[in-house]
Amino acid sequence: MKILWMTSLRPIGVSKENDKIQNLFLNSILSINKDIKFSLTQFDDKGVFDYIKKKKIRSYYVNHKKKFLPKRKKYSNKIMLMNALKQYIKNDFNYLVYSTADILVPPNIFAEIKKINYIEKQKEFSAIVFPNTLIKNGMINSLTTPHYGIDIFIFRINKKTAKKFLKSIKDWDQYDWGINDNFYVSVCELLNLPIYNIFKKVSILKFENDFKTINESRNWQISSWNENKTFFLKFLNSNNLSSLYAYGSYYYLLLKIFRLSDLNIKLILIYLKFYILTPYRIFLKFFN
Repeated sequence: MKILWMTSLRPIGVSKENDKIQNLFLNSILSINKDIKFSLTQFDDKGVFDYIKKKKIRSYYVNHKKKFLPKRKKYSNKIMLMNALKQYIKNDFNYLVYSTADILVPPNIFAEIKKINYIEKQKEFSAIVFPNTLIKNGMINSLTTPHYGIDIFIFRINKKTAKKFLKSIKDWDQYDWGINDNFYVSVCELLNLPIYNIFKKVSILKFENDFKTINESRNWQISSWNENKTFFLKFLNSNNLSSLYAYGSYYYLLLKIFRLSDLNIKLILIYLKFYILTPYRIFLKFFN
């Protein structure tokens, strides 16, 4: 089993909290007893190259200079993905993983993934963990709180599918924060990949980043998300996919990833909480 793990690290030495979170993330991946190589695309991020060299991280390391990004942009998930897909196609990997670098991944994750191959007899598929367990201010929030965000996608695809994936994103753009989980769920439909939510067997811990130190305010995130929504709608239209992936938000995404066999008591409670609160959220949004 050979795995290409795509992610990007924040600058080192800017925020002690973010450094700690990223170190926990990398250590959790290194504790998985599998052949894992990272696909790291950085954007002139201070200290990252020396950090991964010191930790002896096996990786394809690409630095995409910020001057080649549009003005005032910090990074691009599209560029990260293109680099990773090219690396995947050129080499012999079995899995392509996308994840953020602020999660704690348990060592049993690929034992559960392997069961999908044998039990479901699926040659190609995607696996996710939703929801994650949010750690905020050092405390775990409610285990049945429906937090937004799918922070890991595991793709079991062959090279032919990877080439189709790469071709589909040629004219897509994405910069800075937002739209990634919407995008990756839509890609599963495009590539005809069933989605398995392995939440009942695998727990992902999600750490709240220190956004203040790195100047990523909530207003900046919202502005970034809205700009990426425009790019995403063009991607959906050009690939004959529903615009609800962009407009329906998580109410649509949760329906797309829903499978009865994935449910346990916790996940049932999460879905109930999410959809029971929907009318109330719509009411507030209407009057605001």
